[in-house]
Amino acid sequence: MPKLEIIEGADDSAIAAWFAERLKAALAISPEDIAVTVPGGSTPFPIFDRLAAMDLPWHRIAVWPGDDRIVDEDHPASNVGKIRARLEPVGARIVALSEDAQPPHFAIAWLGMGGDGHIASLFPNTDPQADDPYAIRRLTPDPLPQEAPFDRLSLTIPALTDSDEIVFVIRGADKRAVFEAAVKGEHDLPVARLLRAARHKVTCFC
Repeated sequence: MPKLEIIEGADDSAIAAWFAERLKAALAISPEDIAVTVPGGSTPFPIFDRLAAMDLPWHRIAVWPGDDRIVDEDHPASNVGKIRARLEPVGARIVALSEDAQPPHFAIAWLGMGGDGHIASLFPNTDPQADDPYAIRRLTPDPLPQEAPFDRLSLTIPALTDSDEIVFVIRGADKRAVFEAAVKGEHDLPVARLLRAARHKVTCFC
């Protein structure tokens, strides 16, 4: 796998500041607009709130959810609805997932990880492949999480690794152990498959 940097003890403000600097760096070298993909779940939204308050050229940034529950955008379980509410008012272009969408090359792919090693909605039962011919798949997690018992749309491993860099934000000792075991090649969970397929730097906030 490519170079890995683990950053310990960073709070939401520090992660937002890091992400903002990486966005500025990507924008500085690109004559075109850039795209990023970001996770849902509870961890990233306080960070989005801090990012939205920063002075960034949001009009040059397209934001794609890495995955989403197949629900209306105003449903509490919708990732894109919550991302849109935070970042569209400051000028970002929010792109909802659809089965026929064509994801771009991402400047940054920001990922979370579940305790079972899933990334985006690539759960272990979905058997994600590094050479998947599809960029987006409709998937059914098994078991369905009680808090969000819905089918999902998810970027695949090739779509997520089509990025200049990858960043994880992982909270909790149990999840960190799963991530570190993936780095060492000690299991074949989705996060391990993605790390093997990654071509550029990976940063993990733990």
